[in-house]
Amino acid sequence: MAKKTIPIKPFWYSDILVIPKVVTIITTLDKQGVVNAAPYSLFVPYDIMHNRPQVLVGMRKFSHTYKNIVATREFVVNFPSAEFLDDVMETSRFYREGMCELDHTKFTSIASQKVSPPSLKECKQHIECTLHNNFEIGPTQAKVIGDIAAIVVDEELLSVGRGKRIEQLNLPVYLGDEKRKYFYYSTIKSAEMLEHQPPPKEGEEAIKVKLHWEDDALQMLTEIPSFVQQMVAEMVEDLVTKEGSDTVTHERFVQLMKEYAPSDVLDRFEKE
Repeated sequence: MAKKTIPIKPFWYSDILVIPKVVTIITTLDKQGVVNAAPYSLFVPYDIMHNRPQVLVGMRKFSHTYKNIVATREFVVNFPSAEFLDDVMETSRFYREGMCELDHTKFTSIASQKVSPPSLKECKQHIECTLHNNFEIGPTQAKVIGDIAAIVVDEELLSVGRGKRIEQLNLPVYLGDEKRKYFYYSTIKSAEMLEHQPPPKEGEEAIKVKLHWEDDALQMLTEIPSFVQQMVAEMVEDLVTKEGSDTVTHERFVQLMKEYAPSDVLDRFEKE
């Protein structure tokens, strides 16, 4: 099949290309306490570690959502199920500032656990956030980094495996639009589980280090799964160098492993 270059137009990501994206509704409060709700798909986990969990959201810097987040420093990311797609679309309409989009949907506001903006009762999972930083990029775009204050899910999701949880959440997937008028969505009707395998041991090389390592620290490094040893060594040396040291002590290595690779992280890897 021949390949063809296509013109790069405004909204190029949904013109011809089909790029699956998550569907969320972000709830905020304005300075008068009025709730704003709007759908966002440029949402990703930003820092996945437990001691500083963060999310990244992209949006227009003139949007009500962005203005509210900058003003109040709080927001909630709600994950609607596919049965509420009509209501998702309702929140995408350009209501004037100060109007609550939720008044025109089947969504119900409920108190959040840690922040002032409400969560949406009908959504089964939520991420409550406080503003860590915001960046305005170019004439129209902005990025928000949020510190996760709470992750809240429906209790029923805690007692089932991931496959069943995916089924119960029934999350929609945004697949782009035509002419910014006709929006396409899909649903996750089934999920296939594949097991991650470590790379083959053939051809493994010795760990390459640039700094001096205390013997106990180097021994501890060799005890973690071999296929991540080099990556961990480079990360540790980068952190230690930025701290102004040229030696990886055993004490500092233990501290860094607790911070960046605690036991529940390493337990995900197959024991060798």
